[in-house]
Amino acid sequence: MLLVRGRAGGTELTGTLYERGERAPSFKGAPDEDAPYVWVCDEFYEVESGGTTQEVDGRELRIAFESPMPRGFDTREQALDAAKDHVRTQFARLGVDGADVDVEVRKEEPGAEV
Repeated sequence: MLLVRGRAGGTELTGTLYERGERAPSFKGAPDEDAPYVWVCDEFYEVESGGTTQEVDGRELRIAFESPMPRGFDTREQALDAAKDHVRTQFARLGVDGADVDVEVRKEEPGAEV
């Protein structure tokens, strides 16, 4: 599996890309289990009340999280492109320019501590 981590504004977001032959999580809304690559990551957005308080780019924001939306892909390249775009989009939803998001891809062995 690959971890795709975006860092910007003093915070970070990490999602998981399950590769061919690895068992992706199975839950309601998961893509067809035959998809060779499955991307799973939180989605979030700013809210006026409720949510979780988080400091982003020197501003204190209230953030609400949505359930992860798994997506299946046919190729590793498609999956990685979508994962990087997803991470940048989440930061953009909080007012951070996507160009300011540092994206890192790291191979993670199942069962290893993150």
